[in-house]
Amino acid sequence: MHKLSNLLAPVAQDMETVDAVIRSRLNSDVVLIRTIGEYIISAGGKRMRPVLLLLIAQALGYKGNHQHLMAAAVEFIHTATLLHDDVVDESDLRRGRGTANAVFGNAASVLVGDYLYSRAFEMMVDVDSMRIMQIMSGATTVIAEGEVLQLLNIHDPDVSEARYLQVVRFKTAKLFEAAAEAGAVLAGASIAQQEAAAAYGRHIGTAFQLVDDVLDYNGDVGALGKNVGDDLREGKPTLPLIRVLEVGNPEQKQLVREAIEKGEADFDAVARAIHETGALEHASQCAVAEAALARQAIETLPDSPARQALIDFCTFAIERDR
Repeated sequence: MHKLSNLLAPVAQDMETVDAVIRSRLNSDVVLIRTIGEYIISAGGKRMRPVLLLLIAQALGYKGNHQHLMAAAVEFIHTATLLHDDVVDESDLRRGRGTANAVFGNAASVLVGDYLYSRAFEMMVDVDSMRIMQIMSGATTVIAEGEVLQLLNIHDPDVSEARYLQVVRFKTAKLFEAAAEAGAVLAGASIAQQEAAAAYGRHIGTAFQLVDDVLDYNGDVGALGKNVGDDLREGKPTLPLIRVLEVGNPEQKQLVREAIEKGEADFDAVARAIHETGALEHASQCAVAEAALARQAIETLPDSPARQALIDFCTFAIERDR
């Protein structure tokens, strides 16, 4: 499997600058904002969305100096969504340690999330690109819609695969798409190249989420950094569960239906049903298909280390264990 550090090589120095921008822009006279912001940012994470923006901009020959500010803004938006997500989901573990809401409380987490959204848009104004503002403001709207759609799906065992994938496109893939498209716009790319970058981000973001679904039932909690089986306990009908409801025997279907409705069940029995019906293989195959579409989208980009890293990401997305 491609190691993440190898994939980051073309933009490693850029990411150091992005980290410096993040810490600089987190600065606030309000101590709690600095404390929670630093707590979240220092937890690490793959920083996939800013990395995609930087790689796309580099692959398309960008020579300016706005990429670091935009990459940091994208990470702020992502971090804000995590803060709000964890409050809504009542999560207590992320990236191997307590969530901000578990440590600092729900009210503080929501308000700091709001601060990060606002700061991100301040940073985008500094870039002075109306097109990028359109992309990112549109993306945040779609992400919010995805959050509400997911809320409506909770404890509903009749969610179809198509309905679930719509939530994935809105809630998760949209920020990948926006980050990649913004990178292309920064680089002054053609409309066709901007659309190709957006398609890449959309498909690679979808692949990432589908692999997360698999890891929720097949992952090691130490590697994954969150409680394995959280989605089931929250009553979320993710793709493996939906697949069991489509192809399982009556007993397996009833087990999963009740698990989704109640948010509790014999986790081992549900995991057995998922494995016996090939639900993880199905979800993995869907992720592989999305990664292939992502790779296809950037075939016309000029050859470069950044383009190769984008291609390698397609493999990393589906083979990772965290």
